[in-house]
Amino acid sequence: MKILITGANGLLGQHLVNHLLLTNHQIIATGKGPTRLPFTESDLYSYLTLDISNKASIEKTMQQIGDIDVVVHAAASTQVDDCENNKEAAYTNNVIGTSNLLEATKGKIKQFVYISTDFVFDGVNGFYKEDDVLNPVNWYGQTKKTAEEKVRETNLPWTIIRTCLVYGNTLSGTRANIITWVKDNLENKRPIKVVSDQVRTPTYVEDLANGIILAIQKNAKGIYHISGNETLTPYDMAMKTVSFFNLDATLITKVDASTFSQPGKRPQKTGFSIEKAQRDLGYQPISFEEGIKKMFAKVQ
Repeated sequence: MKILITGANGLLGQHLVNHLLLTNHQIIATGKGPTRLPFTESDLYSYLTLDISNKASIEKTMQQIGDIDVVVHAAASTQVDDCENNKEAAYTNNVIGTSNLLEATKGKIKQFVYISTDFVFDGVNGFYKEDDVLNPVNWYGQTKKTAEEKVRETNLPWTIIRTCLVYGNTLSGTRANIITWVKDNLENKRPIKVVSDQVRTPTYVEDLANGIILAIQKNAKGIYHISGNETLTPYDMAMKTVSFFNLDATLITKVDASTFSQPGKRPQKTGFSIEKAQRDLGYQPISFEEGIKKMFAKVQ
């Protein structure tokens, strides 16, 4: 298959490209700037600069690459507070960019895979299923909800993959996340405050990439939740990090989310039921502890 990936320079994008190349698909990786991918151009791999917010840029790129089978749309503005502070830019990237890509690929592809988020939910109930009501509490979530609606309204065969708190390394090294934050601070004897009243199902990036590839291989349509299978608070994640690295837990203070002032409100309880993905796709995530182990095995 010939697969176009947007947001290929990001954490997920890098792992998607890497895994798909191992299965001998032809990959067109795209990103807004120069490539950060450690691959050499070949018959099976190419990188193109693409600004999805620019309709002319997309049309030019589509003419350049010709027919494709699948689009995986992972490009997005994902920083919650940046989206809250720059609403127009977030809307342009997340909604208009998605609309532009849908329009440019209309009638030309077999599957449009859109990557979404747990932040389309309000966090009142948590452990959400695919058909639960969407009610975002911040602008980032609102733009992703609106983009999901654009995808569902299209005549293209579509798949929406929602995920939650993705962690892992880029192909070139470590990337900041709660694990590296806790490890760095505690190894340097710096006390930290960690939220204990928010709930997520954290997702190891390679699990997410594998889940997306399963959806492509099985030509699965509709909405799927792809995440970890453990319901954890940030405090739980911090304590698992402490246990793994044998750090000093007394440096951690458990606090409520209200301790911190942030422009974008966070939903209190998200996290997913992944029963549908397990049943339909054969998706099986690793544990959070195993994710930590894999992250640091790759660094050493």
